[in-house]
Amino acid sequence: MRNLMVFAAVIGGLGIFMADIAAKMTPQPASATPVVSKAVAVEAPVPAGSRSLAIARDSRGHFLTGARINGQRIDFMVDTGASVVAVNESSAARFGLHPSRNDYTANVTTANGTIKGARTRLPMIDVGGLVLRDVDALVLPDEALSENLLGLSFLSRLKRFEYSDGQLVLQQ
Repeated sequence: MRNLMVFAAVIGGLGIFMADIAAKMTPQPASATPVVSKAVAVEAPVPAGSRSLAIARDSRGHFLTGARINGQRIDFMVDTGASVVAVNESSAARFGLHPSRNDYTANVTTANGTIKGARTRLPMIDVGGLVLRDVDALVLPDEALSENLLGLSFLSRLKRFEYSDGQLVLQQ
């Protein structure tokens, strides 16, 4: 079951990665200005004791946000199709995680073949004030994962997450 979840996470990530490549290959008008998306706190009232965050869609239709892991800011793409949080080796190294080659035991099948990932548990992830502890994750080689994925091992532990009015709303 765990291998199936890892497989689903990687396939979801590859789909997003390929969409990203296709978007970069699409010619842009010379006058186009880049759209920068930022996560912003929701102003709407939320139940007492709840925290909420709205993430605007970027020009590619993706939801990008920053998170803090061990005090380091790491960029993520929110991926509701990824089973787990997935980070590449470069990002993992930034927050002090350096899996040894022997830690890469999870077989992950992608469109480009099978790769090995290192299972880990992140002590804490803070996404715009939404803080979760002991979050399952995978570290994948840089060449297999260009963007870190905020998957269901984080999202499913929130009270809710939904798409509304061009924004992804996360509530804890």
